[in-house]
Amino acid sequence: MQRKLFASAAFGAIVLFLITYAVVAASRPGYDFRYKAISELGSVDVPDRLFWNVFGYIVPGLLIAAFSVGLYRHFSTTSRVWIPSAGLFFSGLLMSLSGIFPADMDNRQSFTMLMHTLGSFGSFAAFLVAAFTFPKVWRINDSWRTRSTPSLVVTWLAITFGAWPMIFPAMPAVGQRVVFLFYFAWIALAAAGLLRSVANNEKQHR
Repeated sequence: MQRKLFASAAFGAIVLFLITYAVVAASRPGYDFRYKAISELGSVDVPDRLFWNVFGYIVPGLLIAAFSVGLYRHFSTTSRVWIPSAGLFFSGLLMSLSGIFPADMDNRQSFTMLMHTLGSFGSFAAFLVAAFTFPKVWRINDSWRTRSTPSLVVTWLAITFGAWPMIFPAMPAVGQRVVFLFYFAWIALAAAGLLRSVANNEKQHR
């Protein structure tokens, strides 16, 4: 039952982020996803920034951190599973940090902006630790082995699209959206694996 809750936390993070993004972006006149960073939805100069930062960054980040605990518990008997689990845990916490400290696009040297940048880039860096080390854990588990390769493909695609602004400078912000999509695709892949494990265990105990 607990594992279902942890998987639900992961899916909840994805759904909440996407819905919040769609609502806030649609209500912001002049906001163009091709040129505006996602963080600008909750920057310090925006009157309703609290809504985006809470439901777009803080809560989804905490839900992802909670999901990492579920994965850790599920693979607790596997050697060194704490490494990828910690990576995903801090990825979630650092995402929340980027919501606690909104972006200050007019003063990129401000403390708030520096903390926001730490949260944004730190979250992705911590995710990469999890994304490259969890497949090693999954390969030694029969019910998870098939998720190793797809998860690595998604990870490399996220890294590749991170270079979007250098390749397509006319639409610099599009790549950020794609990176987020692959980030959440990885989360969904892992959450689906946890749900599948729960279903398999339930079948065995019938």
